[in-house]
Amino acid sequence: MKMIGLFGGTFNPIHNGHLHLASSLLKKVGFEEIRFIPAAIPPLKDMPQVTASQRAAMLSIAINNIPQFKLDTRELRRSGISYTIDTLTSLRQELGDNTSMCWLIGMDAFSQLDQWHRWHELFDFAHFIIVERPLKAQHALSAKLENVFRQRLTDSPELLRAHSCGYCFKLEIDALAISSTGIRQRLAKGLSVDSMLPMNVYDYIQQHHLYGA
Repeated sequence: MKMIGLFGGTFNPIHNGHLHLASSLLKKVGFEEIRFIPAAIPPLKDMPQVTASQRAAMLSIAINNIPQFKLDTRELRRSGISYTIDTLTSLRQELGDNTSMCWLIGMDAFSQLDQWHRWHELFDFAHFIIVERPLKAQHALSAKLENVFRQRLTDSPELLRAHSCGYCFKLEIDALAISSTGIRQRLAKGLSVDSMLPMNVYDYIQQHHLYGA
C-alpha cells in the first residue's frame, strides 16, 4: 500500500536540519511523500512568536522544489490545541485504510509520548518512525511506554508498508546540529544563519522582520 511520512512540529522556523532529516527518511524508508504539518497551538511547547500563516509560508517556500514534500495545514485550520490524535483521525478519514501512515519523531520526543493526549490510541492510526542520532545519549522511557515500544517494535520496512498502522520502527540518522531555538537567538543578536536554513526562507524572515532580524 502507499506509505506516507507525517512530519509534525512548530517549524519556527523551518531549517536545514528538518529538510535533511526528511530527505534521509524519504530515501531510507521509501515514502511516496512526506507531509509537513505545522502545529497551531502545540500542547507541550510555548506558543510561537510569529503567526501560523508566516510559519506555513516559510515551510511552503522551503519545500517548494521537492515534489515528494507536501504542506498540510489542517492543524492551522482547526481551532484549539493541536492534538496529534485529532490530526491522525482526520488523515485516516481522508486517506482510508489502504495507506500506511508513519509519524516521524525523534527519540527525545518519543520518550515523552506517554504525556501526549490519548497516546495509546495513536497506534490505531499510524506507525511511529523513531529517529535517533548515532552516539547520542539514550533517552529513558517510562515503564508503560517501554512496554508498548517493545511490543510494537519491528526492523522491517516491508511490515510498515503491509500494514496501515501499529508498529514502531527505529533507525539512526546523522542529523544536522541545527535548532529553531538557536536560529531565533542568532537572528535576535544579528548573527549569521546562512548555513542553517534555506536562503529563500532567510529572505522571507528579513522581509517580514521576524525574530528580531
